Amino acid sequence: MPKIAECIEADPNVCHGKPRIAGTRIMVEQVLDLLAAGISIAEITSEEYFPDLSQEDVLACVAFANQLLKGEEIHVWVEE
Repeated sequence: MPKIAECIEADPNVCHGKPRIAGTRIMVEQVLDLLAAGISIAEITSEEYFPDLSQEDVLACVAFANQLLKGEEIHVWVEE
C-alpha cells in the first residue's frame, strides 16, 4: 500500500481507498472535519475522539490537504 505522506496511506481495500492515518481506519477527512468544526488537536487525540492518534498524525492530515491544494488550480466565478 502506497504511503502518501509520512503517516498517510491509501489502500483500495480499506476505507474505500480514501487517505487515512497509516495502520488505522481513521480517514484524513474525518480529522479535517473535526478541525474545521473547531475541535482542538488535544481533543481530537483524546479518549473522546481518536486516542490512537498523535499530534503529529493530526498535523500530517493538514499537511496532506495543503499539498493537495497546492497542486490544484481553483477557478472562482461570481453569479450576478
